[in-house]
Amino acid sequence: QVQLVESGGGLVQPGGSLRLSCAASGSIFGINTMGWYRQVPGKQRDLVATITGGGSTNYADSVKGRFTVSRDGAKNTVYLQMNSLKPEGTAVYYCVAHIIAPSNIAYWGKGTLVTVSS
Repeated sequence: QVQLVESGGGLVQPGGSLRLSCAASGSIFGINTMGWYRQVPGKQRDLVATITGGGSTNYADSVKGRFTVSRDGAKNTVYLQMNSLKPEGTAVYYCVAHIIAPSNIAYWGKGTLVTVSS
């Protein structure tokens, strides 16, 4: 059984920073792409950032230059460093990982709430 557990969400003022973490555990043969999506009530879940096993990254235009995605292969963990946060960044942030266990399946975390407000 594979699990993804996110942490690091919370309340932050506009212009502030937060770092999200997501750790994968269970019977994992390997992990391909990992990343982050976010969703606000009533809207679709949108891509924030992804990182491949080789370290190639992809970002939504709205977060380029402010957010940084990284991963620690030894810990099966992906991170999202969020700087210069804006109120429109308020959402539930979900971690996703394409895990080989042994089939290549996309697993999702339960989400962590980020609120950007003064």
